[in-house]
Amino acid sequence: MSGPLATVSGMTIEILPATGDRFDDAETALDSGDGPGCQCQWWLLTNAEFQKTSREDLATRFHAEMHGDRAPGLIAYVDGEPAGWVRVGPRIDQARLLRTRDVRTATDEPLDADDVWSISCFVVRTAHRGQGLMKRLLDAAVSTARDAGARVVEAYPLDPTVTKRSANQLYRGTVSMFEKAGFDVVDRPKPDRALVSLTLHD
Repeated sequence: MSGPLATVSGMTIEILPATGDRFDDAETALDSGDGPGCQCQWWLLTNAEFQKTSREDLATRFHAEMHGDRAPGLIAYVDGEPAGWVRVGPRIDQARLLRTRDVRTATDEPLDADDVWSISCFVVRTAHRGQGLMKRLLDAAVSTARDAGARVVEAYPLDPTVTKRSANQLYRGTVSMFEKAGFDVVDRPKPDRALVSLTLHD
């Protein structure tokens, strides 16, 4: 592996693009919560499409994504072991987002804007929770979007102070984490859900 390294509490943390040569690592990173069954395809398909697509076909789609022109996300490594995942990319590529009422009614951005990116999914493996990996993945995702020329980054986090959630249910991230990273709450379509936004380029 190559890329910037950080040493935290004696652990070496590295966050790298989810390129095709790291497919097995991405599969390992997704092995907590709904990750194995979803293959991080939930936001890319309509509900009808997702329901009729087998686990094997979802994995095939994910494999093809990772071997495409743009990495669909980032993988966090702790001491060389895959430990977490974040999906980041153009919002227009995530069909379910564009059809989700909470997004359509809350966003200030045109739905067809190709310079609006979304951070839509996190997974941190159970053994690596409590180490601040989600925050590090968020920071790296913002940097990835900025470097790719995104004008705005959106996300759709939950607020566990309003409705208690399990760790697995917080795959969208938390409102407080995004606010601490400089995101603004654009709207709360429901009391425990928010659409947050960060402008990267005017």
